[in-house]
Amino acid sequence: MKNISKILFSVVSVLFLLGISSCNNDEFLTVDHYSILAADQMFKSDEDAKAGLVGCYDMMLPVSETNGDWGFKPNLFIGGHPTMDTQATGWDKDWNTQNWNAGSPELLSGWKHCYKAISRCNDFLDGLNAAKNITPAVKTSLDGQARSVRSFFYMWLAKAFGRVPMLATGETYINTPAKARAESYEVMWDFIIDDLKVAVEELEWDPMDGQYGRCTKGFALSYLGEAYMWKAYRVPEQAKANYTLAAAALKQVIESGKYELNPSFTTLWDPGAVWTKESIWEEVLDEGSQWNSWNNLTDAHAWVTYFTACPEAGGWGSLYLSWEWWSSYEQGDKRRDASGVIGPVPGINPDWKPAKNYGNNPYLQQSIGGLTSHYHFYKDGEAAPSIWSLKYWRTCRADWQAMWGPQQIYYKRYANVLFDYAECLFKLNGDADPIAWGIVNDIRARAFGNLEVGKKAALTATYLPYYNQLASFYKAPELTEYPIPFNEATVVVPDAKAYYTQVKANKGFTSPVWLVALGQERRKEFNAEWCLAQDLIRSGFMEDHINRNYPKGQGYPNTNPLVQDAWQTNRTFDYVPAKMDMPIPTEELLKNPLCDQNDAYK
Repeated sequence: MKNISKILFSVVSVLFLLGISSCNNDEFLTVDHYSILAADQMFKSDEDAKAGLVGCYDMMLPVSETNGDWGFKPNLFIGGHPTMDTQATGWDKDWNTQNWNAGSPELLSGWKHCYKAISRCNDFLDGLNAAKNITPAVKTSLDGQARSVRSFFYMWLAKAFGRVPMLATGETYINTPAKARAESYEVMWDFIIDDLKVAVEELEWDPMDGQYGRCTKGFALSYLGEAYMWKAYRVPEQAKANYTLAAAALKQVIESGKYELNPSFTTLWDPGAVWTKESIWEEVLDEGSQWNSWNNLTDAHAWVTYFTACPEAGGWGSLYLSWEWWSSYEQGDKRRDASGVIGPVPGINPDWKPAKNYGNNPYLQQSIGGLTSHYHFYKDGEAAPSIWSLKYWRTCRADWQAMWGPQQIYYKRYANVLFDYAECLFKLNGDADPIAWGIVNDIRARAFGNLEVGKKAALTATYLPYYNQLASFYKAPELTEYPIPFNEATVVVPDAKAYYTQVKANKGFTSPVWLVALGQERRKEFNAEWCLAQDLIRSGFMEDHINRNYPKGQGYPNTNPLVQDAWQTNRTFDYVPAKMDMPIPTEELLKNPLCDQNDAYK
């Protein structure tokens, strides 16, 4: 009791003294605001301006201010799940059945993240325009970079939601809380196109100061080409003119000599090389500075491993891949084995059984079994295909002793540019265009491993060391060769036009052969990358894909235990094209009275 009394006396005495010192003291609340800078501080010098632009680039990464999901959940759910090639369980399964709605948190998360990024760009561009102390060449480059970043986020919104509010330079959600959506698709896409056209003129092919992760002329041209393609899709009466402009922009990227396909598709997600000549834009997440900590303060890494790993190996079950996708590959196409790990399903079709990835992650030397030994991983009344993405579950185990793994998450690869250019040529010239078919065949040659031939030693030296470091960490055997062996001899690859003519006949596709080829090749190349759904929608293949690759009435619903041993996806809904424009988030409609809802959700 005496101790408590002493404590209380001490507290009262301190409070009394504080009261004396604060009463009638004008200095008590006078604080130097060292953290508050003048609005133009960012533009006092070249270095200040360069540093200021980092605040715009920062939004390319997952940031805690917008819940840290950017770069995975909103991107996957909008760019992957509607194709049904990527799948999910629980509430996330709504994204495989067109049951998303205006209250879906992933929509709001993506919306808020993009507009936060756009607001930062608008503030930066406004200040940069008024700046007097910036070297002209630096000012020009920073303007082009900021416009590129703004265009990137506007394009994500436009592809996801259709028409959206277009905040201009100087406008933010603070000073412009209410703004209507663009009055037409033409107006919206012209805003984006104008930004990118300026960026093309202002940027160089190489990044400023040699810093990869800054936008370049190649970035601006690649996205400009895609923007023209979207305008052609949304404003069909101007389609020919816009496909012509798109082809011209993309051709500049191809002829620049700055980009090329990686020799091996299988290595694209390996930490051994980052920002390779195939990368036009990517999100690079590092392995983290807190390997033994829950603290995720750097915002430079995310829970990608846990989202994508098999639940039997510690994953959370956020991403599964379909058997319809897995079975679409030809024998010898190495993209399949580089993209997924399957459970050890007894009696599986021999054509579907990989040499290295059957019940085993060859990069992590980690076996899976148990519930994965069925076509569908079935637990607690939820079923999902027993296939997991090897693009993201390869750089570390879902191990709480070391949570973070380096990740490369691609937004645009040179392969995207090549397919987009081929699409433009087919749209303009018909399905006999030899250059377009040549592009498809070139990408298929890489897919079958022919670009690896003669490069085994160099590829092994670049990409194997990381996995042996992992092996040492996990006390696993040292690897003597790359987990998916490189080709040492050229193989014959079926001609794309002949092969897809047969595929069209066998599956009953109604699309022209060239569109079947592009659509199916994009599925094989870009599975679990954020571009796929929008590519299939814009090109006109999405409905044919859903109806032919996922016919209704196959397999079993989750309520039937037989689903466990059936490989088919059970589709029960009719594809509704209008729903591919996602609903404007409810919160936006409540806060912005000038914004209206998309027709499919009214």
